[in-house]
This record gives sequence, structure tokens and C-alpha cells, in this order.
Amino acid sequence: MKNRWWQNRFTFEIAVRIIADALMVNTALLITLTLRYLWMVGVEGSVISARAVFYDYVWVYLSTFWMLTLGSLIVFYCSGFYTYGRFYRGRYKVLVITQAVSLSYLIFGFLVLLLRDIISFPRSVLFLAWFLTLLFLIGARLWAILWRAFAQTEDRLLPSDSGDNKTGNVLVIGGAGYIGSALVQRLLELEYRVRVLDLLLYSDASISEFYGHPNFELIRGDFRCIETVVSASKGMDALVHLGAIVGDSACCIDEDLTVEINLGATRTIAEIGKGFGVQRFVFASTCSVYGASDEILDERSALRPISLYARTKMESEKVLLSLTDATFVPTILRFSTVYGLSGRPRFDLVVNLLAAKAIQDREVSIFGGKQWRPLVHVRDVAEAIVLTLQAPLHSVRGQIFNVGCNEQNYQIADLGPIIKEMVPTARVVTQPKEDNRNYRVQFDKIRNMLNFQPRYTIRDGIREIIDAFATGKITDYRDPRYSNFGFLKLNGGLRPIFVEDVGSWDWVKLSATDAIMLAEVVMAVIESQSQELMSRLRESLVQAVLGDVDGFLNVLTGIELTPPGRPQATLTLDRQPEFIQPQLVGRPSALEPVSS
Repeated sequence: MKNRWWQNRFTFEIAVRIIADALMVNTALLITLTLRYLWMVGVEGSVISARAVFYDYVWVYLSTFWMLTLGSLIVFYCSGFYTYGRFYRGRYKVLVITQAVSLSYLIFGFLVLLLRDIISFPRSVLFLAWFLTLLFLIGARLWAILWRAFAQTEDRLLPSDSGDNKTGNVLVIGGAGYIGSALVQRLLELEYRVRVLDLLLYSDASISEFYGHPNFELIRGDFRCIETVVSASKGMDALVHLGAIVGDSACCIDEDLTVEINLGATRTIAEIGKGFGVQRFVFASTCSVYGASDEILDERSALRPISLYARTKMESEKVLLSLTDATFVPTILRFSTVYGLSGRPRFDLVVNLLAAKAIQDREVSIFGGKQWRPLVHVRDVAEAIVLTLQAPLHSVRGQIFNVGCNEQNYQIADLGPIIKEMVPTARVVTQPKEDNRNYRVQFDKIRNMLNFQPRYTIRDGIREIIDAFATGKITDYRDPRYSNFGFLKLNGGLRPIFVEDVGSWDWVKLSATDAIMLAEVVMAVIESQSQELMSRLRESLVQAVLGDVDGFLNVLTGIELTPPGRPQATLTLDRQPEFIQPQLVGRPSALEPVSS
């Protein structure tokens, strides 16, 4: 069943605003009538019965408040107070409020004049009630601007948090990805020193142009590996964590591995960064954590994630915020649905996909269409991250920001006419299939606190894709490398790709005989009273924890075993390590030669 117009326009947030305005209008009227009454009784002393005057004024209020309230709310709504008027700025906002309040009181005064034989309304009250209403409404709506001015004054007058607030060295995890490649380019333009940690799952084409740049460094590796993250984090001032399995479909390929990568690794990276003194930690989250809602959502709204991807992001946010302290400053950025081209193009995102289908297939299929999505260009996302890195520490410590702008909240069906306008040869087809994800998001906080203003529009993003096809940069949007899900599915899922062949021993494939042998070696060392042997055991176990079991054996025993995947050979112990021979009496069977 189709939604009625008022279901799309009248939300809980709007209801709260209407109630607040009604209360302010009535408060202004009550204060004014009270002041008029006190003046007549206490100052002029011209009344015979104070009680009679009090009852008269109560009657005046009860007879007129509904007219003023109803008339004001109608004028406020028509003036855009609860729709587009919320996005007005500065003096223009003050002008709109002044006009609306003035018109409301003109209408109210006219009605009171018509009913003067029935209601004896004191005309002197009108002007003061108008002034108080105007004061209340402007104050309420400009509070965010006043607060920002106060915060900026505080920044100028108070000393900064520490002398280490300058951010020069930035580690970008996932820097070869869709957003990461755009961010790396922007950081290098601003003369940051950038280190990228990336597995290069989708190749290095997105960042190869930066090779040779004096401020660019690449570490190829899996960010689940502690040793790799430790090496990458040394000397960094800030860490931007963009790495993840991104997208609902891609995450469903292997849910356990998705949780390991998106959630488990995030905790590890944050703890390592904190341990190495990395103050700023910027985390890429998503507005899809809000799930499905008909309200206009801000950073304080309840989280109702529908997909596994959104759930892992929500839980990661909790983990990071719990680590916040004076020396570690995590900031959560909840990205809108991103569009536009970067070093690594993607066509599994709604705007990019629809534009590409219009160009290549001459047909745009829209499923449902009533669902809302906030949208933002990939280069604007990069700029939001830069602003977060540049902001004073106290203003971003433990903060959550929605990244986007109010004007780019779109219903999916609204994208069709825009694409049709820019690709006239395309046909728009609407399919009767609903998407449960539905969220409109408010972006006032990032605009007010970080002065973030997107530079790009939907049309800019579509134009980029049109130009990419025209120049031959993109020839087929269906190419699996342009889709996270398509690429991972084509390559047999997540595990074959994300389990790196680093030449280390595979514990899972260790044979029973080999396991018994290793246990005998370790037990012999543990039973020894020699500090030298215990020290050697500790050193070898470090190698094992890092995944280098070959190193473990070499350090502990000098025996080399053949890891799986290497040429098979007969495993024999042609000698017993001299330093453990005395402790092996009574357990010779485990050290007998073993043939394959």
C-alpha cells in the first residue's frame, strides 16, 4: 500500500519541534499577560478587585491561546520551519523567523479585533508577546550557532590539549580501497606523510600513481596480523581505519570471517595504536547502523542495524569508544551511501550502479523507490576525514559524526529522473520490491562542529561516470573487480583470499606424530631446571605465536619440519638436540624416526 503524503512528511522529530514551538508561543503569551496583570495591580493600583482582574485575564488566555497557537503553527509550517527552513543559515534564518512570527501576530491581532465585543484582549500585550515569541524561537534555533561560537572562543583563549596535537604522519588502513585511494590523494596534496597498510586484494592500481612520492609508503599485509600492524603503527600520529569487508552481500559470504575482520581486527588495531601512542583514531562506520526508520535521525538516535555489516560496525563503535581516554582519541564517522569515482571504481553502490546501467544497458531498474538514503561523494568523505584529523583533540574525542548533508537525503525513486535527465537514452523501470533499509539522516553536527560542507552533488557523480565511459576508462560496469561481492564470489569466497600464504607452518594440518614430538620437546624443556633452556623456550614460543613454527623449531631444537604446500620429504630426527637429551629418558618413542 502506498504511503500517504503526511506519512513521509510528518515524523516524530517534526512532532517534537511543533510541540516545542507551541510551548514557546504559549509561554510568551502567559508571561506577557502575567506582567500586564502585575503592572495593573502592583504599579498602577487602578483596579478595584485584583481577584476579578485575575479571573478576567485567565478567561482572556483560555479564549485566545488556541487561536494564537493554531495560527502560529500553520504559518510556521508554511514558512518551512519543519522542512527546508531548518537548513537556512545565519541572518536569513533570523529573517524568516521574524517574518513568520510577525505574520502570526498580525493574524492573531486581526482576529482579536474582530472579536473585541466578546473578548477584551489588552492590546498592549500584543507587542510584548510578539517580542518574547520572537526571542524564544530565534534563541532555540540559533543555539547550535551560539554554542559553536563559544567553542571557537574557548579554543582561542585556552591552551591546546598538548603539544602533540599536530598530525603529520597518518597510517591509512585500507588505503588502496574505494575511499582510501581518494583519502591518500587528498592527504598527499596537503603534504601529510602517508603510510598505507593494505592487502591489495583488488590490486594496487588505485595507488600505483603514488609510488615514488616522497611522502608515500606502502606496507602490503593483512591487518589481522599483529606483527604487521605493530610495524605499520610505529611513528604514526594518526590512524584512519577504513579496512573491512564492505557491503551486505559481501559480508554474507562468510559471516564468521566477516566478524573476525570487521570487529575482531578493529579492537586489535585500536589497542596496538593506543599502545604506540597514536592519539587520533578515525574509524569508518556507516549510516546503515540506523536500520529502518521513518524519523530523521541524528547521532543520538537509536541504532537498529539490519545487516551483518551494520552490526559489526555498531559493535566496533562500542569497542572504540570504550577505549577513549586522555591519550587516545577515537572518532566515529558514519558515512552516507557513497557515490562518485575514485582510484578504485565501484559499481555496487546505488548512484554509480544506476548511472552505469543507464549508460551501458540503456535501462535503469529501481526496486521499491520509497526508501530513503543519505548520499555523499567519495571526495567529500575524504575531506570529512581530513577535517577530523585537523580538528582540536577535545572537539573530536569520543565523538560520532554523520558524514553527508541534509540536502542529499534522497528517496531512491528520485534518482531515476535525475539520471534520465543526464542520460536521455535510458529508460527508467520501477520494480515492486521493497528494501527494508530506510533512513533519513541529519548532518547538523558535522557542519557545526567541523565546518563540513560537501562540494559535490549527485549530478557531479553521474557526470564523472558518463565521462569515464566516454573516455574508455570504464567499459563494462559488470566487471567483478568493480563489485566487492562479485570479486569475492568469483575468487571462491573470503577464506581463500584472506588466508595469506606467508610460508609459515599450518598448525591445523600438523600430523598426530609431529604433534606428539613437539609436545615431548616442550615438556622436556619445561621439566628442566636450566634457566638457559627456559629462556630458549620463551624465545621459540614468540616465533610460534607470530606464525613462524619453522623458526620455533629452529630456535628450540634445530629440527626442520616441512610445512604443508612445500615439497614433501621424509621427516626424520637424525639427531636429538644435545641440550635436551638428559631430560628425554623414559620417553624415547616420540623421538623415534618417522617415515611418511
